[in-house]
Amino acid sequence: MDLIVKPTPRLEGEIGALSSKNYTTRYLLVAALAEGTSTVYFPAHSEDSDAMRRCIQDLGAVLVEDEEKAVITGFGRHPRDVKELNVGNAGAVLRFLMGIASLCPDVTFVNTYPDSLGKRPHDDLITALGQMGVQVEHHDGRLPIRIRGGQPKGGLIQVSGTVSSQYLSALLFLTPLLAEDSEIEVLDDLKSKVVVGQTLEVLAQAGIVIHASEDYMHFRIPGNQSYQAKTYTVQGDYPGSAAVLAAAAVTDSDVLLKRLPVESKQGERAVVDVLRMMQVPLTHDNDEVHVRGNGKLKSVEFDGDAATDAVLAMVAAAVFAEGTSRFYNVENLRYKECDRITDYLAELRKAGANVEERQAEIIVHGRPEGVEGGVEINAHYDHRVIMALTVVGLRAKQPLKIKDAHHVAKSYPQFFDHMQALGARVEWVK
Repeated sequence: MDLIVKPTPRLEGEIGALSSKNYTTRYLLVAALAEGTSTVYFPAHSEDSDAMRRCIQDLGAVLVEDEEKAVITGFGRHPRDVKELNVGNAGAVLRFLMGIASLCPDVTFVNTYPDSLGKRPHDDLITALGQMGVQVEHHDGRLPIRIRGGQPKGGLIQVSGTVSSQYLSALLFLTPLLAEDSEIEVLDDLKSKVVVGQTLEVLAQAGIVIHASEDYMHFRIPGNQSYQAKTYTVQGDYPGSAAVLAAAAVTDSDVLLKRLPVESKQGERAVVDVLRMMQVPLTHDNDEVHVRGNGKLKSVEFDGDAATDAVLAMVAAAVFAEGTSRFYNVENLRYKECDRITDYLAELRKAGANVEERQAEIIVHGRPEGVEGGVEINAHYDHRVIMALTVVGLRAKQPLKIKDAHHVAKSYPQFFDHMQALGARVEWVK
């Protein structure tokens, strides 16, 4: 479905942040890898987290859920012998489960989103699994991917971190279950180190011991470990909230977002600091962010690697800032649901923004007077692009039409309900 975003001068109200997608998928996975019953309070509901729910059940976990919690009885180190898994369009879920699926004798990950996840490469993880004696059949590193596993071996494993940290996370979930001790060396560079910190935090909560170097480039993992059945509580989601906060920043606003812990390990928590640097009036205490926006912003320079999933929303805010903003060290945005540099900037230009791209940078020449709008734009099936373009639409002079905006459900199904609750003038059209 398509969506019309109309100029909206004021946003007002309070909402609870949706639950973190990253933490939900990790908690569901470690609960499935435990023998016994775990409880996950306030799990996120989105296409990505639902993909993890579906796949862990296919692999043998029992999941019972009500409005407040998910109760999971795990399969431990013995997933069911399943022939096929469908992760939908969820890249992180695919990569985490490629590791776990290597405990199965023969499983194929199917390609149901050829224009999005089907285009994304997974070679670095495939190479690492090969070092563990796992046979992987694939098409140039892309889906469909068939894994002939059963007996992956520990030992020394090398993995590149240049494209994604998810390959490393996949190995960190798998290696504690192996008979041998393992050593993981990260080659080249490691993107999104903050997200690796979230993986390690969840593994520690699940009773897993991992010895990590300070720079996350070297890990020692004792073998023969068992995941423990535990109780987990999912915190609010900064990546999704980034777009709501950016929307409040670019309008006249009085907006309160709850359930966003000040001491969160989510890298996207940096959106609060960036908006402060842009001189947006806000406070952040008692797990609440309160924005009293006046639509006046200053330009900013920011290293986006630590907050990958908030960069597009921050760029949307910078479109209306005074001066030139620069978001650097963001090349891994190119390897997401779409190329989040080239594709996103092309749509911003259609709306009237003045933006430039480099291989690993986004440069925004702000237009405090607003952008023209009045066009139809293509969100490239990408939930983060949809949310960021919505922010731009609020300050456009003419309405923006966003094609296929329903794909926002990948991470934040309630996004437009929440925006309407705050007064945004958005409406679905067929």
